[in-house]
Amino acid sequence: MTASTSVPGRGEQPARAITNLLKPVHVLLAGLTGIGLAAGGSWAGALWGLFAALCAGLLPAGYIDWEKRRGRWGDRHVVDRASRRPIFLVILGSIGFAAAVMVLAGAPGDVLRAMVALWVMTVGLLVVNDAGKWKISVDCAVASSVVTMLTVVAGPWWSAAYCLTLLVCWTRVHLGYHTTAQTAAGTALGMATTLLWLV
Repeated sequence: MTASTSVPGRGEQPARAITNLLKPVHVLLAGLTGIGLAAGGSWAGALWGLFAALCAGLLPAGYIDWEKRRGRWGDRHVVDRASRRPIFLVILGSIGFAAAVMVLAGAPGDVLRAMVALWVMTVGLLVVNDAGKWKISVDCAVASSVVTMLTVVAGPWWSAAYCLTLLVCWTRVHLGYHTTAQTAAGTALGMATTLLWLV
């Protein structure tokens, strides 16, 4: 089954608003800042979280916007699976750079481990995208990963935020960007890679 770019009808407007609100760059900005605050116990930790979000979310988002302005992609969703490989490579490079800086500068351990988890997750996304030739959901993987990080680092009550991950899954399927299986696979990958490195 191939995901289409849009499925018009009832619920499309709220689904689009939710998917734009909970897009990866926003989730990473809020989540990694919170993880930094919890891990570092001070605003210095929050600044490390912001740095992590800059490298893992804002810089890749900026690359996507740049390519969009050049006319390579229509929007941030990059519906063509074959065109997503450069994005994954940019993410891997940006996260790798951030992790190296964190090691050298002595960032809080949980923030560094969070970045390693995101790097491993991105490798998994790239492998499924290229070798598996399957458009696994990045939005769902990021949402799941960040909620899992917060649950491990900040406390089990954060597991309630998995309802937001399910909401992201619904929007991606409803808008036709992914199949149900692709959102489920992204959610599972994000959770598994995070638990592997943080627990």
